Amino acid sequence: MPSLKEIRTRIVSVQSTQKITSAMKLVSAAKLRRAQHSISTLKPYSNKLNAILHNLSCDLSTGNPLFTKREPKNVLLIAITSNRGLCGAFNSNVIKEINREVNDNYKTQPQKGKLKIICIGKKGMEQLRKNFEILDTYETLVDTPNFEELSKIVSSLIDDFCQKKIDKIDIVYNSFVNPATQKIKIENFLPITIVEDYSSKKSKKTNFILEPSENELVDELIPKILKIQLFKIILDSIAAEHGARMTSMTKATENAAEILRELKLKYNNARQAVITNELNEIEGGAEALKG
Repeated sequence: MPSLKEIRTRIVSVQSTQKITSAMKLVSAAKLRRAQHSISTLKPYSNKLNAILHNLSCDLSTGNPLFTKREPKNVLLIAITSNRGLCGAFNSNVIKEINREVNDNYKTQPQKGKLKIICIGKKGMEQLRKNFEILDTYETLVDTPNFEELSKIVSSLIDDFCQKKIDKIDIVYNSFVNPATQKIKIENFLPITIVEDYSSKKSKKTNFILEPSENELVDELIPKILKIQLFKIILDSIAAEHGARMTSMTKATENAAEILRELKLKYNNARQAVITNELNEIEGGAEALKG
């Protein structure tokens, strides 16, 4: 059995850890509320832009190159993770999903050579650079999302797609469902596809009198919508990260409480054993004196 000093030292250590995990849980809960507010304010604007785009383009034979589907010879994946750990399986789920996607669609080495990755978040870069070519890493966007910096990234991606340097772009991230649940998603970014719900309702499409033409409006809207889409996905991932960390820290705090209960029980048993031994020694000494 460990000594009383060893048990006391471990109790102090676990209590200190419990205070840290409890504080991290509270911090993540506050950040989660802010992230949820940011998403809730952005979603109506994003949804309306998408509705306008699909309403204009569902039966429009546009010549915009961003609608052009090509054979995916050069594929780019955007992996969105966090900069810090202690958030359960949040980061590992993104890595696993990318590996699964590669194993399903890029089984040979020449095919894998056509796959490139952009990492938004430090943890993804640390893991993926071992097996894949990392084009760029953006760590600050996870902590402080900046729409201007994001706009430059999207503009660069649009240029690469139009110049046929990239044939397909997908985004892998954790979508926020609730604080205890995050759903891993692979979302198409480029080329733009028309959602079936809109394309199946051509006959019910709202007819507007437009100035300028539909083609010009679509060409103007697409870059803005792509920027909003990526910005919304990053905010969604940030909310999922804080939800995952809050849940993880809650479980860690509960586990620490359980460990403390067991340690205190061991401490009491050890102390009783020491007291019993001392009483036995005193009684033995007294008997020896009588003899």
